[in-house]
Amino acid sequence: MARRRKEESGSDDSEDWMTTYADAITLLMAFFVMLVSFSKVDLKVFEEVQAGIEEAIGGNVDSERPIFTLQANISQIMDATPDIPPEDVDVGFDDNGVVIDFGSGSFFKPGTAELTEAATKVLGRIKRELEEPPYDLFEIDVEGHTDNDPVNTPRFPSNWELSAGRAATVVRYLIDLGAPSDRLKASGFAETRPKFPNEDVLGNPLPENKKKNRRVSIRLYPKPQDIAL
Repeated sequence: MARRRKEESGSDDSEDWMTTYADAITLLMAFFVMLVSFSKVDLKVFEEVQAGIEEAIGGNVDSERPIFTLQANISQIMDATPDIPPEDVDVGFDDNGVVIDFGSGSFFKPGTAELTEAATKVLGRIKRELEEPPYDLFEIDVEGHTDNDPVNTPRFPSNWELSAGRAATVVRYLIDLGAPSDRLKASGFAETRPKFPNEDVLGNPLPENKKKNRRVSIRLYPKPQDIAL
């Protein structure tokens, strides 16, 4: 009888452990559902939290983290593309996903919306990267930006036409490469969204800042409903 009571006691301890574990998993699932329900999810933070939780419950710490992996893969593509100087490209994050900024000087022929040969090579490599799951479901937003120096040509009467034209050129080229048009969007912002001040506090122009503000940005991100819990 004593042995039987001891065995029954051990069984209860095992069941208690499983119940606690199940409760923890349920709470974690509820936490992730709450995150995804937000109108704006910071995916970089989301993946960091996910990795921390996996480590805490003894999961695979090296599990796939799509946003970080994509950023690393794009950075490798740029490292293998010497035609575009490192100072003319920046691969980073925003709240939604990966952002790639290309300097207009390396990406377009001067004063035009015509892609350089280096730009076509890079876009081809990025397109191939986005063919792989889960990136084949990512949205691709292309933004054109200028500095605050006005332009006035028959084709581009202002910076609005120039920035929109350059963004549209990138989108058209990606479509020609086979990218689904329903995942693509082109926007032109002229000089309204500078990364750096175009002028100092005295109104003097800052040439290096102007150069950095003349850019095309490619934003890569999943739709919230495509985030895997």
